[in-house]
Amino acid sequence: MSAKIPAPGELEAIETASPDELQALQLQRLRWTLNHAYENVPHYKAAFDAKGVHPSDLKSLADLRHFPFTSKTDLRDNYPFGLFAVPQNQVARIHASSGTTGKPTVVGYTAKDIDTWANLVARSIRAAGGRAGDIIHIAYGYGLFTGGLGAHYGAERLGCTVIPMSGGQTEKQVQLIQDFKPKIIMVTPSYMQVIIEEFARQGLDARESSLKIGIFGAEPWTEAMRRDIEGKAGIDAVDIYGLSEVMGPGVASECVESKDGPVIWEDHFYPEIINPETGEVLPDGEEGELVFTSLSKEALPIIRYRTRDLTRLLPPTSRSMRRMGKIVGRSDDMLIIRGVNLFPTQIEELVLQEPQLSGQYQIVVSREGPLDAVVVRCELQQVAVGQADVGAIAKSLQHRIKTLVGVSTRVEIGAPDSIERTLVGKARRVVDQRPR
Repeated sequence: MSAKIPAPGELEAIETASPDELQALQLQRLRWTLNHAYENVPHYKAAFDAKGVHPSDLKSLADLRHFPFTSKTDLRDNYPFGLFAVPQNQVARIHASSGTTGKPTVVGYTAKDIDTWANLVARSIRAAGGRAGDIIHIAYGYGLFTGGLGAHYGAERLGCTVIPMSGGQTEKQVQLIQDFKPKIIMVTPSYMQVIIEEFARQGLDARESSLKIGIFGAEPWTEAMRRDIEGKAGIDAVDIYGLSEVMGPGVASECVESKDGPVIWEDHFYPEIINPETGEVLPDGEEGELVFTSLSKEALPIIRYRTRDLTRLLPPTSRSMRRMGKIVGRSDDMLIIRGVNLFPTQIEELVLQEPQLSGQYQIVVSREGPLDAVVVRCELQQVAVGQADVGAIAKSLQHRIKTLVGVSTRVEIGAPDSIERTLVGKARRVVDQRPR
């Protein structure tokens, strides 16, 4: 299958391949990946041997279920370069997570890996409606975070004009959007909300800007947030999915024609959905934890990586590859409040249904005696609201959280801009103050 970027309006051959063609390519690449990992990464050789499996045992794609999982702990235990499958002099670039909860997870790329990555992000931008010659404003953070450079190389590969703004300096973000008139913005959805607020603060209407397409990723976001951003900015909001351990942005991306879930680029990443408790592989359509195996990575092959993202696999629509549903939460971000499972996205949906709230929120969990206590902090839009109205909004939201989610909370509504804003990367939606 050709890896070249097609002419405007065309698709790559693999995007319209038959199921048999796609699965044959996946099996070929999966066999190569398992052998590459087993022969060159001591961790994988030990893990395969402990599980009693060998790369030669893979006779079909279904046989992958017999191979061991990889977790973020495995990457941290092999810090920094223990999972690399090529010599250091073949590693062209290194990225890493922020490491806010321990050692960062380190990933490496050969020159070919970077080339593949650029092609896949270019494919993703094209699926979102981007074309050669479009101006793209990139407000993902640059540096060790994969978002900025991943988007940048893909945009250049597609033939776009790139504004490498990075995150922060929100006033300047708006100024450059006004002056340079980009068609596309690539940014986290929570920071796009901040940019929209800055338009309003400056007395500008974001709907009248040059922006037509927003490609948003790096954090889960809901359909309610999509509607909110599209309504306030007058754009098509498209979901791009990725994580540094698997590649970075561009593992999957929505198509602007349908916006019905990110299409997984299955010629390079093989997805599974598992029961997060048992590890059992679940059939397409059932909700569980998303697991990825890379099919073409040289520097850091990844075998059955547990993303902790909860979603489901959906049938193909606009492309020949399967889609993933919206991330409903993370198995490691799920809060258990007095026996009830609570995901931040459930709160987000309800906050965004209150037109007088900005959409920014934070969940603060503490322990009061033997019981958990939950405070939902949110804030008003840039409009005047009386104190009585604020109380009514808080009471209404509190009641709906109790009714629809099943958790008792206290809702606090602050003034506009009272919740700390995200400059780059991902919003901190949960503050868990409970003793460990």
